[in-house]
Amino acid sequence: MLDPTRQLIDQVLLEVAIASFAAGTLVLLGYLLTRTIAFKRLGSVLAVLGGVTAFAELGTRWWMTGIWPLTNLYGSLSLFAAMGVLIFCAFAFKYDLWFAGSGVLAIAAIALAYGTDWNEGYMPAVPALQSYWIKIHVPLVISAYATFMVAFAIAVLYIIKDAFERRYGSRTVRARAAGMGVDVSLAQPAASAFVTTEFGIKRVDTPNLEVAAAQGDSLAVWLMGLPSLSKLDILTYRIVAVGLPLLSIGIITGAMWAKEAWGAYWQWDPKETAALASWIVYALYMHLHTRNGWRGIRCAWINVVGFASIVFCYLGVNIWISGLHSYKV
Repeated sequence: MLDPTRQLIDQVLLEVAIASFAAGTLVLLGYLLTRTIAFKRLGSVLAVLGGVTAFAELGTRWWMTGIWPLTNLYGSLSLFAAMGVLIFCAFAFKYDLWFAGSGVLAIAAIALAYGTDWNEGYMPAVPALQSYWIKIHVPLVISAYATFMVAFAIAVLYIIKDAFERRYGSRTVRARAAGMGVDVSLAQPAASAFVTTEFGIKRVDTPNLEVAAAQGDSLAVWLMGLPSLSKLDILTYRIVAVGLPLLSIGIITGAMWAKEAWGAYWQWDPKETAALASWIVYALYMHLHTRNGWRGIRCAWINVVGFASIVFCYLGVNIWISGLHSYKV
């Protein structure tokens, strides 16, 4: 018989975590749209509160049942949400990434709420999962997934800003072709250029947005308030540089666990194959990012493809495809 007090604490922590993530999504969306510092401060508090309570709820579940909480999809999605917000906050406090917080917290809220649909009660894990490896392998892999989620949120902002840079560049080219006498010396989309200002000459990687913002275009002014494309690109790279080693070690420990449980390090199980495919995508990203011709928009799209592969590996394989890993973890 479970302790009713512990059950109540568990439920309250879960509800506070979901509410904090949901409220933080709206507040940080307000910060993204208006750049109001009060929204940023409140959003950061809500993000930290949600992350802390999500971790506390996992701990309470373990304390309440005596069963390691990461033996099913409910537990792993709880960790995914908590780790995603924790990793985001670590980078946000260091690099001021709160403008991307609405996307990260929205995914965390959805993951945590969706995870409750997979709450299978408090039964002990199946024999194959009753191993010390579950306390090593699963946290590593879920942390990698969470890291890639944060990188995905930054990459989407890069794609949005780059798309509008190209759009404003195309608009300027069309205006010149129509004989309107518009200066198009800066019309190359998303290319680094030099812009003359009253303070001298500076280099920008969104020259078309720079010109439009100087002319009072409100959308361009808002987009120029985001970090430069080069900064978004570098931040994405640094975040993936954390996630890829986590995934690599997670795959290695998973192989060691497989040898112990099934007698072979690798059996081309759908989960193993999907994880390897995701690893290849992100390894390719890290390699191509060293090439000037690929750095930027191409690598941003590779990030999107990579996170789509992670979602398929994490949820698609677990829910829809049967295999040796059919434990909903």
